[in-house]
Amino acid sequence: MSSSWSQVQEARRLLDDEQGTLFKEAPRRVALVYPSPYRAAMSSLGYQLMYRRVHELPSWTAERAMLPDDVAAFRRSRTPLLTLESQQPVGNADVIAFSLAYELELGGVFDCLELSGVPLRAAARGDHEPLVVLGGPLTFSNPLPAAPFADVVVMGEADSLFATLLERVEATEDRETLLADLAAIPGLYVPAVHGERLIPVAAADDRLLPAFGQIITPNTELSSMHLVESERGCHRKCTFCVMRRSTNGGMRLADPDAILASVPDYAPRVGLVGAAVSDHPKLIEIVERIVASGRGVGLSSLRADRMTPELVALLKRGGYQTLTVASDGASERIRAELQKVIREEHLLRTAHLAAEHGMRVFKMYMMIGVPGETEEDIDELIRFAREVGRITPTAMGVAPFVSKRNTPLDRQPFFGIKEVERRLQRLGSELRGVVDVRSTSARWAWVEWALAQGGFDMADAAEQAWRDGGGFAAWKRAIRDHQRAEQPPSELLRLGLPEGRFAHEGIV
Repeated sequence: MSSSWSQVQEARRLLDDEQGTLFKEAPRRVALVYPSPYRAAMSSLGYQLMYRRVHELPSWTAERAMLPDDVAAFRRSRTPLLTLESQQPVGNADVIAFSLAYELELGGVFDCLELSGVPLRAAARGDHEPLVVLGGPLTFSNPLPAAPFADVVVMGEADSLFATLLERVEATEDRETLLADLAAIPGLYVPAVHGERLIPVAAADDRLLPAFGQIITPNTELSSMHLVESERGCHRKCTFCVMRRSTNGGMRLADPDAILASVPDYAPRVGLVGAAVSDHPKLIEIVERIVASGRGVGLSSLRADRMTPELVALLKRGGYQTLTVASDGASERIRAELQKVIREEHLLRTAHLAAEHGMRVFKMYMMIGVPGETEEDIDELIRFAREVGRITPTAMGVAPFVSKRNTPLDRQPFFGIKEVERRLQRLGSELRGVVDVRSTSARWAWVEWALAQGGFDMADAAEQAWRDGGGFAAWKRAIRDHQRAEQPPSELLRLGLPEGRFAHEGIV
C-alpha cells in the first residue's frame, strides 16, 4: 500500500469518527495546519473556531491538516502533506494558516511546511506560493522567533480579523501590494514590513463571544467533548501569566444562555474553556444545567479559592475523577510575590473536598525555579505536599518556570538546568510513595525560555536546530551560535559568565 493511500485511509478513518465536520466547494481554500498531531489539534478551541469562521465566508473553504504522528517515516515516504477533508496537498491551498500555542511547536511548523513543499522562509516565497499566516496563543507573548517563517501574523484574538485578512487576499493579486495593505491593518503584523517591531494584540468584538467548537471526536485529548468559552481573559494579576487582567480588557463573561445554546444535541460532554473559568459568577448555574441535561462536564481551569462543596459535587456528577488546581508557587511567600492569591488553606480545603466526593486523584500544578526561590521554599513545598498526600491520593505536576514577554516577569533569567534538575530529583525522592511527582524537562524548559525571550536571532537558531535533527544538543549549539550579546544578559550575569554568549558548561 502506498504512503499516499495510507494517508488517505487514515484521513477517512478520522473523518468517519467526527460529528460536525464541514464540507464546502469554494473558489479559494485555506489549509488550517496545526503543528502537533490530531489529538492535540482537535482539543484546541481556537483552531476549531477558525475552521467554522472561514466556512462562513462565501468565497472560502477551510480544510484541516496536522503534524503527522511519525514525521520521520512520513518524510521518508516522500508524499505531500494532505488535508483531511478532501485529501488534497496542503501546498496547493491559497493560504496556509498555522495555530501556534507555544514556542516548542515551532519545529512542527517547519516539518509541516517542508512536507507541504513550501519554503520555510517568507523571503524565499514567490507570488505563486501560498500565503503563510501564523496566529494562536503565542502571539499574546512573543511571536518574533516564528515571524521570519510567516508572511503575516495575526496578533491576539483572530475571531473577525482573520476574515478581514482573507478578504484582502481575495481582492489583491500582487504579493508585495498585499503585504503592504495588510501591514496597515491594526492587529496584523507583517514581519517583512514591521521587522522586529511588534504591534499591539487585537481584541474581538464581544458580540462574537462565546467561541465554541465545531467538531466532536473521540480521537482527541478531550474525547467526545464540545468546547465552549465561559469567559475570555482573566481579571487576576498573576505576574507570570500573559493572560493577566491587563490583556485585552481583563475577563469578559459569556452569557449562560449563549453557552448552552452552542451545545449540539449529539454532544455527550461539554468542556468550558477559558483562563479563569471557575471565576465566572454564574458557574454553578452553567454546570448545573449541563449536568441536568445528562452530559458530562469539563473545566479548563479550576482555582482552589473558588472550590465549594456544591461545585465539587456537580463536577463529580458530571464525570470528574481527577480534581486539578494550580498552586504555581512552591511556598506562601513565592505565591504572594507572584500575586497568586491561592493559599495553603484553599488547597487543603480542596484536597478534603476531593476526598469527600470520592475523586480518584487530587492534582496540583506547580512551578519551581521562580525568581527568588530558595531551598526553604522547597522545604515548605515538601512539607505541604506530604500533608496533602495524607488527605487524598495526590499527584503534583511540576514545571520549571519560563519567563514570558508581555508579563511583569519578562527578562527574568532561567534558574539553571542543573539546579532545576537537582530540585526536581529532590522532590521525587522525598515525596516518593506519598505524592506522585510528574515533572517536565528542565532542558527543554531552558530551550523554551531562550525562544520566549528571543527575537529574529532565535528564528535563526530554531531553523539551525531543526536542520540538525532537533535534539537538545542541536538546540544548545544553535542557541550558542545565534544568541545576541544583549539577549538577555540576566542569566549570564547570574552565573558569573561573560555577556555575549551562553557558556553552556555552566548551564547544563
